[in-house]
Amino acid sequence: MKNRQLLIVAILVMSLFSCKDDAATTSEMTSADDTKPNIVIIYMDDLGFGELGAYGATELKTPNMDALANGGLRFTNGYATSATCTPSRYALLTGVYPWRNKNAKILPGSASLIIDTAQNTIPKLLKSKGYATGIIGKWHLGLGAGEIDWNTRISPGPNEVGFDYSNILAATQDRVPTVYIKNGEVVNLDPKDPIEVSYEKNFEGEPTGLDNPEMLKMKWHHGHNNSIVNGIPRIGFMKGGQAAKWVDEDMADYFLADAQAYVKQNKDRPFFLYYALQQPHVPRTPHPRFVGKSGMGPRGDVILEADWVIGEFMKTLEIEGLLKNTLIVFSSDNGPVVNDGYYDDAVEKLGDHKPAGPLRGGKYSLFEAGTRVPFITYWKGAINPGVSEAMVSQLDLFSSLAALADSDATTNDSKNMLDVFLGKSKDGREALVIEATSRTAFRKGEWALIPPYNGAARNDLVNIELGNDTVYQLYNLKEDMGQKENLALSHPDKLQEMIREYHAIVEDQQTESPALRLE
Repeated sequence: MKNRQLLIVAILVMSLFSCKDDAATTSEMTSADDTKPNIVIIYMDDLGFGELGAYGATELKTPNMDALANGGLRFTNGYATSATCTPSRYALLTGVYPWRNKNAKILPGSASLIIDTAQNTIPKLLKSKGYATGIIGKWHLGLGAGEIDWNTRISPGPNEVGFDYSNILAATQDRVPTVYIKNGEVVNLDPKDPIEVSYEKNFEGEPTGLDNPEMLKMKWHHGHNNSIVNGIPRIGFMKGGQAAKWVDEDMADYFLADAQAYVKQNKDRPFFLYYALQQPHVPRTPHPRFVGKSGMGPRGDVILEADWVIGEFMKTLEIEGLLKNTLIVFSSDNGPVVNDGYYDDAVEKLGDHKPAGPLRGGKYSLFEAGTRVPFITYWKGAINPGVSEAMVSQLDLFSSLAALADSDATTNDSKNMLDVFLGKSKDGREALVIEATSRTAFRKGEWALIPPYNGAARNDLVNIELGNDTVYQLYNLKEDMGQKENLALSHPDKLQEMIREYHAIVEDQQTESPALRLE
């Protein structure tokens, strides 16, 4: 009898430990399931719809970008909001159409911050949900408020709109100041050699591309003939800061190393990294390892360099065991441009490569190639590889990433497309307003509307059609992806419908901007 009682007690004890173990296992699983995924946005600069092998390129080899596309969801109707950089970057971070902000246009390197510090942003909303937030690479959304003193801490900037960590170039690689800025401080600044910047006049005794061509290793074609840094003439004038000036050919390696370090430092908590590459924006300055590798001159070489950088970054995520808990969004700020200010053999060596693929136009253009760009979502084990024809915009990342992080943050312009980005739905955005240098156009379903605008039909300096015409343009993109046939006259009912719906969106704001009114 006694032995039987002992046996019962032993069984009860074992059962209790068993239940405890089961409970712990369930708790651990729940905790793992509740862990918020890391989020990385890899943002290219001037990369066109037709540059990747996965999007039809045959002359350039982009194995690492293709691996993202083929291992994730490749969107064929993915859009930047704008055909130029600053507006697209503003929309991406804020979830607000850039044409609603009169300051969201291509900025000089000395411009003030155009995101209100009280405004919600992707890094702000993610930070409120426990994320570490970082930006590494190109910023181009302005810094400070008023005249900038580059020799003290520069504020407000990325850190004041939600980023815990920032290591940036202020504007673009072709604009001064040509220095890196980390958390508001110029990197390697020598107080005895203060920086001065002007976009109005040169500093006495400083050489320029216009006056000193003998000092150039890269000849300017148009617009890039001011201060010379590393043998390259820039936009704007700069004096001082010699020890702080970047080496152009090392820029990709510099930002890659920092992005890798950021991942390693923050791997034990959810993190958001906005990794904004500078390629293939001008000046195209590949590291010597990549010079001549593409056969297309520096433009092709820097695309191969960017592909390598992405591959190295992905290796870091894999080594750190983060791929299965990291959503990666890959895209570009606008469409392609070949000659954008320097003689660099980009035109002469382009060969059969078509940066815009089958699309019409390019950077600066209201035609499709201005804003329809590579757009990929990748999450190992969570997103099934495939192709989506759903229309999505970078504008929608705000609300979608908020939903992913269990936040109800949204804007009137940004749509929650999380299920579309994850491949769980094919129901994309119904309509979208796109923008190019303060002109707007409209996309709904398979139709594209371009209102009449004054101005040249083509920018001859860059050899790109801008979309300007004296009449309405209406295209059926499903039947005419290259926008060759204007259907405005043959489809009057559809034209009027598109005009009404376009007006309903662009006039739904309190602004007197002439860019939003039909000519």
